[in-house]
Amino acid sequence: MSRALTVIAPESAPALHAIITREGGKATKRFLEFFTANIRNPNTRLSYMRAISPFLAWCEERGASLHQIEPMIVAAYIERLTQERAPQTVKQHLAAIRMLFDWLVTGQIVPFNPAASVRGPRYSIKKGKTPVLSAQETRKLLDSIDTSHVVGLRDRALIGAMVYSFARVSAIVNMKVRDYYPSGKRYWFRLHEKGGKFHEVPAHHTAENYLDEYIEAAGIVEEKSKPLFRTTRGKSRKLTARAMSRFDACKMIQRRAEDAGISSEITCHTFRATGITEYLRNGGTIEHAQAIAAHESPRTTKLYDRTSDAISLDEIERIVI
Repeated sequence: MSRALTVIAPESAPALHAIITREGGKATKRFLEFFTANIRNPNTRLSYMRAISPFLAWCEERGASLHQIEPMIVAAYIERLTQERAPQTVKQHLAAIRMLFDWLVTGQIVPFNPAASVRGPRYSIKKGKTPVLSAQETRKLLDSIDTSHVVGLRDRALIGAMVYSFARVSAIVNMKVRDYYPSGKRYWFRLHEKGGKFHEVPAHHTAENYLDEYIEAAGIVEEKSKPLFRTTRGKSRKLTARAMSRFDACKMIQRRAEDAGISSEITCHTFRATGITEYLRNGGTIEHAQAIAAHESPRTTKLYDRTSDAISLDEIERIVI
């Protein structure tokens, strides 16, 4: 296996397909560099691997070499994928394939990008599909967590931080202890966002209480450079020094939701959408919500706004027959 794989975690290592290795060492190295040198964000890397690997496997099954992949082959794959996956997923996969071949073209591995002229399915979205909890459901979830031990305090603090800061789960689990810090009379969150950017958000007083209780119980206040949210050692309720991953957080959230009797198929992103929706429901503005969420465009923030759902339901009930 190439030494390039040693620079990333095993679960992030791209699969080496025969369609790539048959082209020789230069093509193999360039392929690995696409993931290791070109893509810095581990979540983006994993997403691209999940998009590109099935395509290469599909080409291998049909006996195509890397140089034999033409626009018609890419178009046939995209057409098949369209029958199985949602339009936005298909467009993401096509974008990943295009970027890979752009990388191979500039590295002089292939002469042209066969995906450049292929069009994906039409897709327009005005409202996101992320499940959103009501304020009552969110309070029920938070209050249902047993906080008589440090794991319960950790879980409540993690969920609270996402709800009250509109933060992505990856930004939350990547926080160090020093990223929850005082400024004046209040505490702030320093979030590590996509592209190596830092985003600072004042801590809501409720989130502040949750974090303070967790940090005190965990005894980590002086461990400034170590992870804020940590895994546990088995079922011992003792924290390790290792940071939780977004997958750890997702499993925890689903377990807590089940324990609270919440039937919605919630995800980590649910709390980002829930926080934004409740903020807007209580008179907040899209512009300020965009700033808190660190969105590039207000259109992205608008996808998380579900305040119109209740309005629509009230209006439809006016039909009295």
